[in-house]
Amino acid sequence: MNEKMYDAIIIGGGPAGLTAGLYLARARYRVLIIEKETFGGQITITSEVVNYPGIGKTSGRELTETMRKQAESFGAEFLLAEVQSMDVTSDVRRVKTDKGEYECFGILIATGAHPRTVGFTGEMEYRGHGVAYCATCDGEFFTGKEVFVIGGGFAAAEEAVFLTKYASHVTILIRGDDFRCAKATADEAQNHPKITVLRNTSMVAVEGDSVLRRIIYKNKVTGETTVYAPEGDTFGVFVFAGYSPSTELVKDLVELNEAGYIVTDRQQKTSVDGIYAAGDVCIKNLRQVVTATSDGALAATEMEKYCALMQKKTGIKPVVPAIDKSVPEKQNKEKQADKTSQGLFTADMVAQLNTVFSRMENPLILKMYLDERGVSKELEAYIDELAALTDKIHVEKNTGQGEEYPCVCIYRQDGSSTGMVFHGVPGGHEFTSFILGLYNAAGPGQPIAEDTRNRIEALNKRIDMKVMVSLTCTMCPELVIAAQRIASLNDQIYVDVYDLNHFPAFREKFKVMSVPCYVLNNGQPMFGKKKIEELLDIMES
Repeated sequence: MNEKMYDAIIIGGGPAGLTAGLYLARARYRVLIIEKETFGGQITITSEVVNYPGIGKTSGRELTETMRKQAESFGAEFLLAEVQSMDVTSDVRRVKTDKGEYECFGILIATGAHPRTVGFTGEMEYRGHGVAYCATCDGEFFTGKEVFVIGGGFAAAEEAVFLTKYASHVTILIRGDDFRCAKATADEAQNHPKITVLRNTSMVAVEGDSVLRRIIYKNKVTGETTVYAPEGDTFGVFVFAGYSPSTELVKDLVELNEAGYIVTDRQQKTSVDGIYAAGDVCIKNLRQVVTATSDGALAATEMEKYCALMQKKTGIKPVVPAIDKSVPEKQNKEKQADKTSQGLFTADMVAQLNTVFSRMENPLILKMYLDERGVSKELEAYIDELAALTDKIHVEKNTGQGEEYPCVCIYRQDGSSTGMVFHGVPGGHEFTSFILGLYNAAGPGQPIAEDTRNRIEALNKRIDMKVMVSLTCTMCPELVIAAQRIASLNDQIYVDVYDLNHFPAFREKFKVMSVPCYVLNNGQPMFGKKKIEELLDIMES
């Protein structure tokens, strides 16, 4: 049996990919869903979803996590990796990732789209220093400040309302005559007492020093140019100007339209037999979760027919994993445990932790440095409960005062430092990155390509890296995981992660208004998620 042979491989773990995986697995085909960032896709950064049929109100993360669990319960398999290339020249297609090569009959492209930049003067220069693209990640940095939102679609209207939780006032700049979204969504924004809507208005430029000081925009009807320059204060600009399709992987493989979206027929089939596409990567008038799930379901039913045909043609029938029929019952018990548990970790989290602990090769020592702040008590309780789950973690506590307290430092069993420190409480979206940091420190750690490992081990200089995050940011963990993986393999690399909510001095020092932010050897701050190879390029320079 070829353990890496599947009926279908789905590239992209958003609503479209998860729905397709659910349908294919339920039809008893072996399916692998590959995601390079976060299972759930773009919708995971949406704090409130109220227009998904049958669901009164939920968050994007909760909605897609339910989808993932449904797919898993029917036997779908998951892989967190980046697809590097595809070979579709034979009946058995090959998908190469940074975690290895996999084979299949059919492929579904569900890679979604990424935020589009506008191109106004200063946009890239002030990215991270006042220009942002994620309200959930960066909204808190603008508490009490004026905020400008660029865009007139769903995202602009919805996120503008979300930003009123932090901003003193929000001004929406719409290039056209009106919003390009459902009236109910538009009305909520334009009727909000803390929101002003300026139509027929385009961004011209932003200017400043280490942060934004001036914004210039122009009304294309009247020709009037406005300059906003608050005395002694700064402000924020959030860009929600639509998305660009993530089709780099298939641009030379399947037909795309002039905007770069994948051309499909009504059954979601692309110009290449056996390759399908679903979700925001396709040409469509409405990009919402409900249309993504519809695409995924339709693509899956067509792929079922194709996979059955290929099984008959090649004589190859991938072995489908047995369904654990007790999964729904287990999930129900977990939900009940979540409701009644008084601990910090849910049943799902404990299950994830136990899996990691069982694979750790060596014990670790977690040294806490605590002060009198409430966050220290939170950290102490967090680490104590974590250590109570396994005999592979030993805890040492130290008290005192310091600008970097509280923190938890990860040491090896012999007392040597791993170079990994978390300042604050590693919860929220940093829960998984912290646990993976423990796994990487204890060994064997996450799989890594041999040439990448060689590059890490060849680094022959001390590098002190500060990574500044927010626990609400979905992009921060990728950078944290990459940095800590490098530190776990090279004793000259030190990585300190700071939850900026508890360390405002660092936010002020480096003028941070977007996360993730990272600084090497106290140099200039840099922004954005990075993979291991991208971080190595920077460290080697």
